[in-house]
Amino acid sequence: MPSRTRSVVPGAALATAVALLSPAGAYATPVPGPSASGPSAPGPVGGRWTATPAPGGGARPSAQDRPYFYLEGAPGAVLEDRLALTNPGGSAVTLRLRGGPAGPGGWISTAGQEVRVPPRTRAAVPFTVTVPKDAAPGDHPAALVAEGSGRTATVPVHLRVTGPALAALSVEDVAVERRGSAAVIRYVLVNRGNTPLTPRLAVDADGLFGPALRRAARTLPVTLPPGRRVPLTEPWPDPPALDSVDVRLTATAAGGAHGTARASYTAVPWGAAALPPVGLLAGAALWRVRRRRRAAKPRQGSPAAEAPQEPPQEPYAAAVTASRAGADA
Repeated sequence: MPSRTRSVVPGAALATAVALLSPAGAYATPVPGPSASGPSAPGPVGGRWTATPAPGGGARPSAQDRPYFYLEGAPGAVLEDRLALTNPGGSAVTLRLRGGPAGPGGWISTAGQEVRVPPRTRAAVPFTVTVPKDAAPGDHPAALVAEGSGRTATVPVHLRVTGPALAALSVEDVAVERRGSAAVIRYVLVNRGNTPLTPRLAVDADGLFGPALRRAARTLPVTLPPGRRVPLTEPWPDPPALDSVDVRLTATAAGGAHGTARASYTAVPWGAAALPPVGLLAGAALWRVRRRRRAAKPRQGSPAAEAPQEPPQEPYAAAVTASRAGADA
């Protein structure tokens, strides 16, 4: 943390600085000349005001000064520092101050929202960063912004919240939608931990007739901040035309984060939509039993024991045959 020692301005100069500065918490020191201001865009008053992190111990700004703020603390901590506003011009400037977002509602508060800086004066404005008790550990980018005399200056605030990291991920709201001859898998990824995650996703689908989809884990082009919900889709260009499928999504990320979810999907061809459900199920079951029998025959090893087999029927034809048999009965 930088030094909080106030600079000393003797005699009438101190009284003038205190009278012209707002808020009362800003501290002022004289600037020897325009050369002390450093590079900046010129303002309409003919001076070049700047906003930088205040040097410690009331020292004058130099090339060795820090270019940004770095603050670190645990959840619930209140961190303090000072912003230096330098006006080397011949006229006073009024600057408006605000803190950039580090979290919902903003964590940065300045000693005042408006500061009047006299000519040839440097004002050190205190500010605080209040870290919420439920803040997630890690880096939280923020900034201090000064505006006035037709220009804006931004000073970065690198804020790091200390504490144990927790990686947690869930997959939710999985659904499969048919789109003509193709399909799309919809789902939502949720970061349940306190660290940003770059998830990987694997997709598997198994039906009555065997595996329908195998998609190895791959990194998704998305980063999930803590608490973020992101809806995503997964294309399925060649889903089965007739099957009852169980779709499983598995998401993983660094730190041991893991989540999985399932959804059911039933595919029925347009021509078979009018068949009774019993006929469809009977046809699918018959086709599956015959397939298993054909796969098991070579393992039995006895050609004499093999009986003649009927030609295999397509799943749709089997469904129609079973439906007609039910109707005749």
